[in-house]
Amino acid sequence: MITLNNGLKMPQLGLGVWQVDNGQEAIDAIHWAVDAGYRHIDTAKVYKNEEAVGQALSTASVPRDQVWLTTKIWNDDIRAGRTTAALEESLQRLKTDYVDLMLLHWPVNGYEAAWKELEQALVDGKVRAIGLSNFMPEHMADILEQGEILPAVNQIEYHPYLVQADTISECDAHDIAITAWSPLMQGKFKEEPLFAEIAANYGKSPAQIILRWCLQNDIIVIPKSSNQSRIKENGNIFDFEISEEHMVAIDELERGHRFGPDPYNFDF
Repeated sequence: MITLNNGLKMPQLGLGVWQVDNGQEAIDAIHWAVDAGYRHIDTAKVYKNEEAVGQALSTASVPRDQVWLTTKIWNDDIRAGRTTAALEESLQRLKTDYVDLMLLHWPVNGYEAAWKELEQALVDGKVRAIGLSNFMPEHMADILEQGEILPAVNQIEYHPYLVQADTISECDAHDIAITAWSPLMQGKFKEEPLFAEIAANYGKSPAQIILRWCLQNDIIVIPKSSNQSRIKENGNIFDFEISEEHMVAIDELERGHRFGPDPYNFDF
């Protein structure tokens, strides 16, 4: 668990469902994850699978209140000033009366006003925590200046090739937790031999090494998979610890390389 700046405890390992179909694929993946011990699911309106996520959670082997649920307000809704309406629509699709964490998905025009709407949703009990996604320091400065409630989380692209130290530093200064999207580098980790070399020392897979590296850096991780064996493998990262020497070796891979869009330059 990571203790957020509002006192809530957020599971450090979650299942991401980006690019997972809005049907049995998502339902199965979430059920497999919950049965493997995951207690955190991350979705978004733009993933177009909130209905399946809601169905999966309502039929999971543990009660809804034992699973941390994150979703996000999409850019079009932020721009249109309809964050509150978009939140209500997400709740309906998810078949729940609250979400644990609601994020603004990207820093598009209108995010300051959208943040005010999320603050009201928090007061109204529609969400338990509010945060940001893909917000860089200059965007965060606007929220910190104009908002009344600190963001609890900032979800950013984070992996050994892209640490985003300036954003991490700004978040640390305000006790804002970091969630890593694409921690496995959208599959490109397989092309980096160092991970396999280090994995051999622990009897673990390269993917497990990267996820464990994230955990030891106090990062929340949400690896995406709809494959039962990989979901189990990705969750089996709490029974070992990477040495300082190997942590440093992974740190030295940083090269500022993005696999996803640049929050300073995107067109959606």
